[in-house]
Amino acid sequence: MDDETDGDERLDRAFMALADPIRRRIIARLSRDAATVNELAEPFTISLQAVSKHIQVLEQAGLVTRTRDAQRRPVHLNAAGLERMTSWIDRYRLAREQQYRTLDALLGAGASPGLEHPAASESEEEVEK
Repeated sequence: MDDETDGDERLDRAFMALADPIRRRIIARLSRDAATVNELAEPFTISLQAVSKHIQVLEQAGLVTRTRDAQRRPVHLNAAGLERMTSWIDRYRLAREQQYRTLDALLGAGASPGLEHPAASESEEEVEK
């Protein structure tokens, strides 16, 4: 499997993982500090096993990692996983912003005094009728 396909699959898994509101809340909690499964389960009315499964999905998506600290197994946010998503989003956001800047420049150039857009004058005539 090539790197691009592997990257696409990781990105797909990450977006699918974040489609669930419980997993988004887990990520939000982990953005403050690492936590155990028990700590992550506290605010939810679902079983500990269900929270563990949500964490497994996040782990498979590369958004969280687990470490071993004696008897504890804290879950940590994997910033690199979120950065991959942010980079992908930014690529398209920046392209779209450039298109808007170009459109603004074109509209700004056409907004000089005495220059009206033909559609604008037609709609004004319809309002006057």
